[in-house]
Amino acid sequence: MANTLQKRPEFRNINALSDLPNYRLPPAGIVSILHRISGFVMFLLMPFIIWLFDVSVTSEVSYESFRSAYLAGLGFVPAWFVKLVSLSLIWAYLHHFVAGVRHLWMDMTHSVSKAQGHSSAVATLAISVLLTVLLGAKLFGLY
Repeated sequence: MANTLQKRPEFRNINALSDLPNYRLPPAGIVSILHRISGFVMFLLMPFIIWLFDVSVTSEVSYESFRSAYLAGLGFVPAWFVKLVSLSLIWAYLHHFVAGVRHLWMDMTHSVSKAQGHSSAVATLAISVLLTVLLGAKLFGLY
C-alpha cells in the first residue's frame, strides 16, 4: 500500500515574518481568539457602559444629553466616534454571546468532532457579523 498522503509541514522554530503569514488558522481558532478579544473589549469599555446606563436612566434631562452624544458628540469627541465605540461594544457583546452559546451547545451535546466544530464556528462568525451589521445600520441611521 503506497503512502499517497502528502507530508504536512512541520513548524518547529516559527519565524513570525516568514511562517505566520502562510499559516491558516481554522475557524474554531478564529472564534476562540475573537471570544477572548470581545471579552477584553467589554472589560475595557466597562466605564463607557456604566456611563451609558447611568445617563440613560437617571432623568429626562440626562437622557437628552445621552441622545445628544450620538447626534452632536461629546465636547471634543465627534458623534461618529461615539457611534464607532458603541458599534465595537455591540460587536463585542454579540460575538461573545453567540460564541458562549456555541460553547454551551457543544458542552450539552458533546459535539466535539472536527466537522461540527468547523460548522459551528462558521455559523458563530456569520451570525455575530450579521447581527452587528444590522444593529450598526440602525445605529448609524440607515433604517
